[in-house]
This record gives sequence, structure tokens and C-alpha cells, in this order.
Amino acid sequence: MATTLKPPKRLVMHRWHWRGKNLRGEMVSGELIAGDIGEVRQELARQKIIVKRISRKSGLFGLGRIRSRDVTLFARQLATMIRAGVPLLQGCKVVGETLKNPAMRNLVETLANDISAGASFSEALAKHPTRFDRMFVNMVAAGEQSGALDKMLERVASYREKVETLKGRVKKALYYPAAVILVGLGVTALLLVKVVPQFESLFAGFGAELPAFTRFTIHLSELTQAYWWQAILAVALLVFGMRQAAARSPGFAYRLHQLMLKLPVLGNIVDKGSIARFSRTLATTFNAGIPLVEALETAAGATGNRVHQRAIAAVREDVDSGQQLNFAMRRTKVFPLMAVQMVSIGEESGELDVMLDKVAEFYEEEVDNQVDALTSLLEPFIIVVLGVMVGGLVASMYLPIFQMGSAI
Repeated sequence: MATTLKPPKRLVMHRWHWRGKNLRGEMVSGELIAGDIGEVRQELARQKIIVKRISRKSGLFGLGRIRSRDVTLFARQLATMIRAGVPLLQGCKVVGETLKNPAMRNLVETLANDISAGASFSEALAKHPTRFDRMFVNMVAAGEQSGALDKMLERVASYREKVETLKGRVKKALYYPAAVILVGLGVTALLLVKVVPQFESLFAGFGAELPAFTRFTIHLSELTQAYWWQAILAVALLVFGMRQAAARSPGFAYRLHQLMLKLPVLGNIVDKGSIARFSRTLATTFNAGIPLVEALETAAGATGNRVHQRAIAAVREDVDSGQQLNFAMRRTKVFPLMAVQMVSIGEESGELDVMLDKVAEFYEEEVDNQVDALTSLLEPFIIVVLGVMVGGLVASMYLPIFQMGSAI
């Protein structure tokens, strides 16, 4: 009778908090990441710690969450291990032990269990699509087939680092103005709620008609005090409603992204950042030996913009029907002429991935320069706006006092 081998039980890691005494009799404490309490006791015994108490941390702040840089670090460390001649399974276990993030360590332990059960590395990665995207899995599969897994992992890590750096620059361009506006509104609201009422009680004893500017400020203060929480709730509901509508309605999300591309300065940064991510992703996947049609599908998801995703979907259909990539890109009227021309040169010379990398580098540098320019331009503008908002409120409150002084 044939027996079937059961796959090893999945190892779930936990964060453990311990207290005890060292060899000098001093009370010490700390945290360890392990699968069960027995592993914690063994490790503490090796460190000559007399255990007093061990408790498992759970709930919202238990294992934590996996960030993109954790996956990038895992890819780079595993590439180093494989290049040094360490077998894949052993490399996963060694890298897992060095990771500080318990959630990522738990994921790596799961990958190791799947590999030891007979799955290939790419098959193990494919079971976690939220952590390892399609490009990651495809490049690992190509590396396994060609015997160059370390090079593919190194290429994935470099790609992810460049994309994350670009995303950070674009987010800075978007978040910086929003943060400044919120600070300005917060300071103005604080003045309207806390400072203006003090002056209002002072003006009540003047017995004279207040200037129109002052009356407007006092009326605005009364509205703010009466409806501040309704205003905050309305803004929160508006933001939540737009996010839900964008998630549920592809048409609304497309129009929202289309509007974002038309914003002054910011739209240009978002557009060039999206083109750079598309070029970088397509170059990386195509260079890994993945067919162009499949590489285009992967690159579409990397843009982060629905307008470009729809355009790339049209390009993919045209390429699948036999058209050249540069001709298909030109037809969409979405891609810049320089990018189309570079792609055309790459197709003619047989170095499409090299030219796409150059396109990505060019637009990444453009994004960097425009973000720096935007920051420099915004600083004096911010000073003027905050000065007008705060200075206007202060001036409106002191205007009756100045008029009294001139009348005396």
C-alpha cells in the first residue's frame, strides 16, 4: 500500500516577551521571535538567563505588517546566499533568522516549508500574491530555469529599490502641499475657536460699530465654533466616499486619475513618474526573457495610474496582433514622443531593454528635478499664504483698537 507524504506543518512565528536574571543576578528583559515557548526557553538557557516570566504578544501589535522594503531586503540577502553557494532551502532559513520583522520572518519560514515539501521557489512565492507580485514570481521562475536565480533576485531587488525611491519622490510632491494646507487650516481654526472669542468679548463693551472685516471674522469664528465637528465629519466622509467610489467604480477611478494628470505641476510629476515605472518594469521583465506581451501586462500594474493602464492594455492588444511596440505606443497618444522614439531605436537595434532603462532613468531624473523645483517654489508661496491667513485674522482683530486710538 502506497503511503503519501504529508507536507510539514506550517510554522507560525510569534513575538515573545521575557523577564529573568543574568549570571550577575541582575533583572533583564527583552523580546524574541520564535514558534513556541520551548524555543524561547532553549535560547534563554543558551544565554545563561534564569527565566522568571515569558508571555506571548498578540493582537494588533503582534507580528506587525510586511512592508515593501522587507521583501526587497529578503530578495537581496537571498541572492547573496545563493551566490555564495548556499542551497536555496538553507539560504531561506538563514535569511529568515536574520530578519527583524516577525511577520516577514514568518512568511520566509512558510516559504521554506513549501520548498522542503517539494515545491519550486517560484511556486512557493506564487502562493502569496499580495507579497510577491507577478513580476517577482516570473523572474524567479526564469532564474530557476536558466540557473541564474541569484542574478534574477539581485535584479528584482535593484528594481524594487529604484521603484520605491521614485514612489517616495512622487508622494513627497503630493503630500507636501497637502500637509502645508492642513497645517494652515489647523492654525486658522485654532485662532477662530480660541483667540477670536476673547477679542469678541472685549469688543462687546466698545459700544461702537465694528469694521466690516472684523464683523466677518467674528461671524466666521461663530460658524467655526458651532459647526467645526460637522465640517471635519463632512471632509472625512467625502474622502472616504471618494476612496470607496474609486475602489468600486473603474470609471470613476479612471476620471479621478485623469484629473490628477491635468493638475498644474503635480500632474506632470505624476505622469512622468508613471512613465518611468512602466519603462523600468518593462525593461526588467523583458530582459529576464519574459515575452513582451506578458511583460506589458506586468508593467501595466506598476504604473499606478488608470489612464496609463488603459493605454498599456491597448498597446498589449496591438503588440499581440503583430504591431511594433513603438507604433502601438504612438497610437495611444499617452506616451511622450521621446519615449516612443527611444523604444523605436531599441526595437530597430535589438536592445529594447537597454533603451527602456534609459527612458526610465531620464524620467526618474525629471521627477527628481521637478520635485526639488516644486519644493523650492512652494516654500515662499507657503509663507505668503500662511501670512495672509494668520496675519489677516490678527489684523481684523486689532483694527477696531487701531481705529479707537486714531479717534482719541
